[in-house]
Amino acid sequence: MIETYYAGAYWPARQETAEECAGRALIFFNTISRSDDFFSRWFVPPRSRKDAPRPLELSGPTLQALFAQGRTLNDEGGIIDDLGFRLSSDNGMRPGKHQGDHCALTLQCGCYAGPISNVCVLSMPSTGPHREHVLTGPMQAAVLRAMAVAWEPDWAVATSDSLVEMSTKRPSAGTFVGWVMYFSRRRGPVPPLPEPVRVEPVEGLGTLVTLTQERFTVSNPVHVELASRVSPLLDQAGLLSPVVSRPPAPPK
Repeated sequence: MIETYYAGAYWPARQETAEECAGRALIFFNTISRSDDFFSRWFVPPRSRKDAPRPLELSGPTLQALFAQGRTLNDEGGIIDDLGFRLSSDNGMRPGKHQGDHCALTLQCGCYAGPISNVCVLSMPSTGPHREHVLTGPMQAAVLRAMAVAWEPDWAVATSDSLVEMSTKRPSAGTFVGWVMYFSRRRGPVPPLPEPVRVEPVEGLGTLVTLTQERFTVSNPVHVELASRVSPLLDQAGLLSPVVSRPPAPPK
């Protein structure tokens, strides 16, 4: 069975405008495109199968307009402000291509309605020529770095769906060990971890933790054993607590 992978960043309630979300999205697209040409072109999904997808223009005004269109409406057609903005894109699911040889992106930002309000999730190729070189530790670390720099999340993870199923009985995002992880410095320092785990800073924002440089698979008992050793160390350091909204700072 093919093991499927994704990368996701999660942060709690943060009220932002469409313009602010567009600015962050532009940073994300520009940063991730520098890691590999595979991430350099994006498309707006068509409204129907009869329509052709159109290239996504990576500019602040275009992204701002798309975010403004991605509002959640109530039954009367009014905008639900606290649910923020949504945007979807992909980088190449086209007729005649390997249908799994692409990434699908889902963004929700500017939401301040709940404890885990905002996400940036990128599915990884399940088939096709890009799967092998995208699914490496360095490439997944680059993806999480782009998410961290753009969105300043509390937590991010690149992992397989199979590892998620194995990793935890706790359902909240930010509570399990993945192949590559990002922890905001708001969560605290990363403790010493066993070899061959790699720990590296992200521009003063937080820390990346990569379990293996090769693709992490649940069929490899060495990989699974390493994850089981790392999990309690991160948990004891308080890094695997759920992503929740933080109380407002007291008045000075």
